[in-house]
This record gives sequence, structure tokens and C-alpha cells, in this order.
Amino acid sequence: MKLASFSAIIAKLERHYGRPPAPQTTDALGLIIHENIAYLVTDEKRAAAFAALRKKVGLRPTAILSAAIEDLVAITKLGGVQPERRAARLKEIAQIALNDFAGDLKNALKLPLAKARKGLQKFPAIGVPGAEKILLFTKSYPVLGLDSNGLRVLLRIGIGEERKYYSASYASVQEAIKDEIGSDCDFLIRAHQLLRQHGKEICRTSHPACEICPLRSDCYYRLNKGSR
Repeated sequence: MKLASFSAIIAKLERHYGRPPAPQTTDALGLIIHENIAYLVTDEKRAAAFAALRKKVGLRPTAILSAAIEDLVAITKLGGVQPERRAARLKEIAQIALNDFAGDLKNALKLPLAKARKGLQKFPAIGVPGAEKILLFTKSYPVLGLDSNGLRVLLRIGIGEERKYYSASYASVQEAIKDEIGSDCDFLIRAHQLLRQHGKEICRTSHPACEICPLRSDCYYRLNKGSR
């Protein structure tokens, strides 16, 4: 079976799901906070916690550092378990932003790709995929930052190889697709969102709904495993 082009895959997903909404934030620090403010909750609950922080405290590092920890805990409770730990993490993020970036990440985003990625990884819960998502959503670099859902979709289609370690699987997919993704950040942001949605709703970790998948004709997983 011949692999479908990346653009064809995204076009099929967009026909199935429609065009995704704009991200809740495209600010680098906001994206880091958005990642850390909730844990194992729905997108709606994460969005609610983020919106509450933005309204009641603000997203500036100085505002977060000056906020009472009790107020932050009340907000992080909207984002699931371990609210105290996540409230403390918000303080940590704000402190890193001030100490290492003078409260403004814009200059860090302008560094060469490898240095920009490494700088963002100073923040908690931000690995290579998270750093590349930030670089994409801020339109700093046209890189396809993938979450675990999007990565799973592409691996099952046959792009890259699943390996023992997540980081190796991620690197394999990035290497396999680097010549296809192009340089249009708006398209790649939609691609990230659509691949993530597809991985959450249909191409699930267990019991994927292959029979209704818009990519079923392109999927090695369905042919080799899913139909057994």
C-alpha cells in the first residue's frame, strides 16, 4: 500500500471534522501555563481553568508570583487532581520566566531552532514535543509539534516507526515527514489540532473505531492489526 501524502491525510481529516477553532492562546508563556494548569481532564475543563487564571490573576509572571497560593489552588482545582502541586508549578513557571527570560520569551523564540527548543525545555512538563508545539503555535518555526494522539495516528498510518522509547518514535516520525510538512504555520497548526482530535476520538490507544475512520484506506494498522 502506498503511503498517502501528508497534505492528503490532513485534507481527509478536515473534511471529516471540519476546520478546528483557533487555539486558546498563541503566546509562549500562555501555552506553557495552559499545559501545566490541568492534568488528565477534558479540554473543556483545561480551558475553564486557564480562563479563570487569566481573568482572576492574569498571565504575567509578576502577577502569578504575587498571587496568594490559595487563590491559585482554587483555580487549579478546576483542572483536576493535585491542585496544590499545579499551583506551585505556576509559581515555578513564573519564576523561570523572570529569572531566565526577563519575563518575556519573545527573544528566546528568535534563537536558532535547537537553542529555542532547549530554552523552552527549562519549563516543567515541556519536552521536545511540547517545545515544538510552542514554536509552531507562536509561528516562530514551521515544525510539526505533535502530542501523543497525533503521533499515534501517524505511526499507525505508517509514517515513521514505533520504537521502544517515546522520544525515539517521535524522532522517527519527524524524520519521515520533514520533507512534506512545508512552511505554512497556519496549516501545521490545523494539522496538529486535527491529528490530536482524531487520536482522541477515533484512533484511540485501545479499541480504535477503524470502521468509521476517514483514514481507513490509508492505514497500515487497520490492514495488519486492526482487522484481526
